[in-house]
Amino acid sequence: MFRRTFWFTTGVAAGVWATTKVNRKLKQLTPENLAAAAANKALETGQRLKDRAVGFALDVRDNMAQREAELEEALGIDQTPQLPAPRRYTAIENNGSNPKYIENTTYSYNRNEDH
Repeated sequence: MFRRTFWFTTGVAAGVWATTKVNRKLKQLTPENLAAAAANKALETGQRLKDRAVGFALDVRDNMAQREAELEEALGIDQTPQLPAPRRYTAIENNGSNPKYIENTTYSYNRNEDH
């Protein structure tokens, strides 16, 4: 009697375990879950590619600065050139007097002229 009970219980437990596993796998294979998994994988891949590209750009910048220093040393360029001071022009002269108007213009202020 105990053998039959043992094997019946073992069979029920195996059936429950197998049913649970199959149901989990079926939920994973729905179109929504497959799309979400693909999107997550694409985001991870994109992040890895971005990290590699940024690392490459930083390496290029460091090596470029190093090579530039080597060339400056080889050519004897040790200082930066002195640039002239920037010129400043006033856009509008505001000295408190009335603005100057240009005389002898062909522009007419008569709005009825065009009609």
